[in-house]
Amino acid sequence: MSEPLKLLLPNFIKNLEDLGRSPSTVLAYRADLEQLIANLLAKSRVLPEQVRPDDIREFRDSLLTKKYTPKSVSRKLNAIKTFFRWLIAEKKVAQNPAKDVGHPKIALQLPKFLSQIEYRALRDVVRTDTRIATIVELILQTGMRISEVASLKLENIKDNKLIIEAYATQPQRTVASNLPAKHSVDLYLKERPKSDSPYVFVSKNGKPLAVRNIRAAIDRYMERAGIPDYTVNDLRTTFVVENLKRGVDLVTVSQAVGHKRLSTTERYLELAELKEPGKKQVLEEL
Repeated sequence: MSEPLKLLLPNFIKNLEDLGRSPSTVLAYRADLEQLIANLLAKSRVLPEQVRPDDIREFRDSLLTKKYTPKSVSRKLNAIKTFFRWLIAEKKVAQNPAKDVGHPKIALQLPKFLSQIEYRALRDVVRTDTRIATIVELILQTGMRISEVASLKLENIKDNKLIIEAYATQPQRTVASNLPAKHSVDLYLKERPKSDSPYVFVSKNGKPLAVRNIRAAIDRYMERAGIPDYTVNDLRTTFVVENLKRGVDLVTVSQAVGHKRLSTTERYLELAELKEPGKKQVLEEL
């Protein structure tokens, strides 16, 4: 008899970690699969070979009924498919019940970005919170991902640049740190709680600041600024759009934000209402 799904999950998670998957991806996969396994156990599906395609389809449909977005359900389904592919590779099961389960249709939406008035309003309300104000400024001025901000180390802050260490499938890159970003970081470092942590952003107890806490804090300030429909990810989009609008060329913007393909950056031209990219090779201050 094979091992129960509940006991196989920790081994799968360790495999993801050994492959160098990002901590946020590992966390999401664990939560998604724990949710699936709880659903299967309620139907007395304990072993992997007991799971049928209809079980996966019913789980998918139940999530949609509970008002999960199609994008969230699709992400969970990706985790499930990856899990069962691993089970097959490990010879824990012969068939993949998730293989032919279709993803829900996702309506394509253009990313959102803040206007100058909106991101200035955010700056105003966050001003008294030096730590979060610095994070907002870093993303607006450099286009860093929220996970990259959370993982930024003290040793990687240089005079006019920031080093983003390699992670998951992203190679190491260097981003320009302009005067507003540098000034904001310098202010925060003067107030930063004493800590042995190598990371720039820490809690009051000196522990590394988690991505979820950064996201929640910025969501609260978005609400206070009167722009509740935006998220921290929209700050990164704002960096891209503003630089394209101001004539910065695609290669410079693409390298700054760490897009693997130039075609990814090209998609933002429509958002910036541009037909042709500019030719400047220096990033703009927002």
